[in-house]
Amino acid sequence: MATAQGAGAGQGLRLIAPPLLYAILMLAIPLLTILAYSFFRDDYLTVVREFTLDNYRAVWADPIFRAILLRSLAVAGLVTLTTVLLAFPVAYFLSFVVPPQRKALWLLLITIPFWTSYLIRVFLWKVILGYNGVVNSGLKSLGVIDQPLQFLLYNTGSIVMTLSHAYAPFAILPIYVALEKIDRSLLEAGRDLGESRAMTFWRVTLPLAMPGVVAAVLIVFIPTIGDYVTPTVIGGGKIPMVANMIQAQMLDIDNKPLGSAIAISSMAVVTALSLLFLLLNRRFLRVRA
Repeated sequence: MATAQGAGAGQGLRLIAPPLLYAILMLAIPLLTILAYSFFRDDYLTVVREFTLDNYRAVWADPIFRAILLRSLAVAGLVTLTTVLLAFPVAYFLSFVVPPQRKALWLLLITIPFWTSYLIRVFLWKVILGYNGVVNSGLKSLGVIDQPLQFLLYNTGSIVMTLSHAYAPFAILPIYVALEKIDRSLLEAGRDLGESRAMTFWRVTLPLAMPGVVAAVLIVFIPTIGDYVTPTVIGGGKIPMVANMIQAQMLDIDNKPLGSAIAISSMAVVTALSLLFLLLNRRFLRVRA
């Protein structure tokens, strides 16, 4: 018996060893490197490997960093809210309305955006919203406007629209998986007890789908706040986010310790907010139960 358990454990270890090694090499080591650099000192484009907390003091004392971080959190929060609100009806339709034999086709259509590069999709939105883009050209050809609309691009709204489109599949899929796991007999029982469809959705469907909603929120919010391509391309560099600040310190200014401190500080804030969201969601579900 012990031999069989040992063999099973050894086989499991061999199975997880490749992804574990990959995670260590591609995730853990870079993060630890950034963490170490955040405690070093920059001396005229030269990194001095001496322990110091000056980088963190400079980061949190900088009003520009605080303003950009708050802006990044606000934009990421708005993108997350927009994406999840739009993704839930799509996932609900896919789970409860689409026939089972056609769900695979719909999932394929939802994942089509992944077939192209993220950068290409961002540039396509610039083509759509640009001064002589698809929207302005279409409105001019219909006689709706005489001059191209200039407010479609290089603003927060265009950034939110682009990011919401880019991360929509990441929100639809986990919500769809959670909805698929719901036992349909529970919904029928709710309606048999006299509940309306709206109340059945509010009291049964939504609480049971919350794990998917939580996953969608975290999947969208965390990478959105670290996005630097969309604010640069769609925002025209006029609405920088915290990732753009990190990029400027790392590459343009070549102050890697300060850039690392900004990155670690941002990660700490995002981690704290994510844990707070998970705690509030758990309490919400406990109250609903």
